[in-house]
Amino acid sequence: MSATVRPRRRAALVATLCAAVALGAGACGPSSDSGPQASGPFGELSGPQILEKAIKETKAAKSLSLDLDLKTSDGPLKAFVSTDVQGRCTGTMTIGTTGTAELLRPADGGPVYLRYDEAFLKEQAKGESPEVQAAVLKQMKGRWLKTDAKDPDTKDMLELCDLKALLADFEQTTAGTVQGEETTVGGAKALTLTQRYEGDEKDTFSVATEGRPHLLRIVTTGGDEPGTITLSGYDKPVTATAPPKKDVVDEKDLG
Repeated sequence: MSATVRPRRRAALVATLCAAVALGAGACGPSSDSGPQASGPFGELSGPQILEKAIKETKAAKSLSLDLDLKTSDGPLKAFVSTDVQGRCTGTMTIGTTGTAELLRPADGGPVYLRYDEAFLKEQAKGESPEVQAAVLKQMKGRWLKTDAKDPDTKDMLELCDLKALLADFEQTTAGTVQGEETTVGGAKALTLTQRYEGDEKDTFSVATEGRPHLLRIVTTGGDEPGTITLSGYDKPVTATAPPKKDVVDEKDLG
């Protein structure tokens, strides 16, 4: 048995997370009532028109940060990822109670670096001998695992780093969108828009009312997988620098 256990990724959970980012809410769609027309910064635009405008502005982003806090059938999932259209990406992901993984990709097509906290490493080494568990922690704790972006397991971890694909999936049926109250998200002024679906499920969108009218937050309540997605860092540079070699373990060198 090798002294290192290769961390097992959770592809299904990452796929669930990406589906949520794609705004795929409500299989049966919202009601046809478009609600009152907007006032203030959006003039006489209707709720559906405001949401359409917000989606268009969001899809034009050159870089973006996503903060996700979701409940899935497999347990809680949290992530914060910053990425750009050039493929640079940094972030953290916490899946269930297995600990946290950090992700770093300096350039599209280049190597990917993953760093796991002690709780994650212990979970992955569970069932191994005490000697192997100790060796895993000694070798990997605080260090980055260098992997190939084309590796199937690594590709699962990179789903949230493909900004072009994520923004291409930002589609939403806007019919039935109802204008709500003005609020603030991260200090930015916003207008809320709501869509309701069958049962008690609904989406509440917060759209910036100053500057570009992009999406700032999406809150899903009710349904099987409620959660919150906060969008920030529009067009801000993403800093993703390869870690020092002394802090890196190359996956190719693992037994």
